[in-house]
Amino acid sequence: MNEHSMYYEQYTEILKYELVPAMGCTEPIAIAYCAAKARSLSDDPCTKVIVEASGNIIKNVKSVTVPNTNGLKGIEAAAAVGIVAGDPEKKLEVIASVSDQQKEELNRFLQSTPIEVRYLRSPIPLDMIITLETTHGSNSVRIAGSHDHIIWMKQNDKVIYEDTIQEEEAPPIDTSFMSVEGILDYATHCALESVKPTLDRQIQYNMAIAQRGLEQNYGANIGKILLRRKDSSLLNKVKAYAAAGSDARMSGCELPVIINSGSGNQGMTASIPVIVWANEKQADKDSLYRALLVSNLITIHLKQGIGKLSAYCGVVSAGVGAACGICYLQGGDLHAISHTLVNAIAMISGTVCDGAKASCAAKIASAVEAGLLGYEMYLNGQQFKDGEGIVTKGVENTIRNISLLAKEGMQQTDKEIIEIMTGCC
Repeated sequence: MNEHSMYYEQYTEILKYELVPAMGCTEPIAIAYCAAKARSLSDDPCTKVIVEASGNIIKNVKSVTVPNTNGLKGIEAAAAVGIVAGDPEKKLEVIASVSDQQKEELNRFLQSTPIEVRYLRSPIPLDMIITLETTHGSNSVRIAGSHDHIIWMKQNDKVIYEDTIQEEEAPPIDTSFMSVEGILDYATHCALESVKPTLDRQIQYNMAIAQRGLEQNYGANIGKILLRRKDSSLLNKVKAYAAAGSDARMSGCELPVIINSGSGNQGMTASIPVIVWANEKQADKDSLYRALLVSNLITIHLKQGIGKLSAYCGVVSAGVGAACGICYLQGGDLHAISHTLVNAIAMISGTVCDGAKASCAAKIASAVEAGLLGYEMYLNGQQFKDGEGIVTKGVENTIRNISLLAKEGMQQTDKEIIEIMTGCC
């Protein structure tokens, strides 16, 4: 694949679209962004806030700490900080800059302004409407499909902006052409100058938060626990660093990360193991870049048929992507990477998403371990074969099975998880 081939530029654009910075878990940040956008529609004082959110939004905001709020959790905190201190121009870094004075104002706002949370029955897993009632009317914004995808904005029930894509969950950029073979071709022949800024930022941001997670006390400290083992293996180290990033992020660390497929945990899982592995093996920088292209794009490919949010834990896809990136770094070809992917996905495809929280770090460690076990199976001439469970002949056919399982088959599972966690549905 060269720069003039049909899909070359599309792969580059997918990377730039998906690998963007976000501070804080992306669901509460999406609420903060939506609320900040609603506030920006007028200067009238807010008298009441109504947050309508789909079940997947509710479950992913319930237990995670919102950055720059002095440890607050939940939808009310996310909406309030967006209203009081959010900069909607920064999108998923909307609350990256919150002063001490604004934190005090946030507390006063929460005490004085009613915030009503309603369950939004929607066929779109990622869907929210935030309405600010003001002294002279109301302002409303709807985000759906992607964390920063504004569907419409209304002022006093009059539509002042409407997206032509409307309620579709399909991303604004086409990913349907992607394949494992195409990804490897692109990663091998990519002119790295076009993607270095994107990947350098991913390396810098995601390793910084992993290091912070190992240095300080966050969540259940899964990363630290792994490093305290009497296990000096590289496998244990890559698991620990990836988990430490999630320890910090889920507990309100104010460092940004580079996300993948709308998720910071997925962005960290797809990148940190590959970076740590490359550093330990003293791989050259260009080899690391190409391995990151493989891990990131395979993660996106696995997620494209599943959707941004579902009952299927997204770090499974990212753990598999990371293992494929490491396989590539070690000289693996299409045959090796396909077998690594299928072996890994066969092990952990039943892992469920029960919301963003401290235990995500442990799931990341498990996903990375399963991914690398899949690679080790290949190195030892072992594989899961056609007809064994959801595994079928051809890597793309197995990926399609995973998409069906996650998006269609696990819909009732998702409803039950949300009902258990929130009483919604």
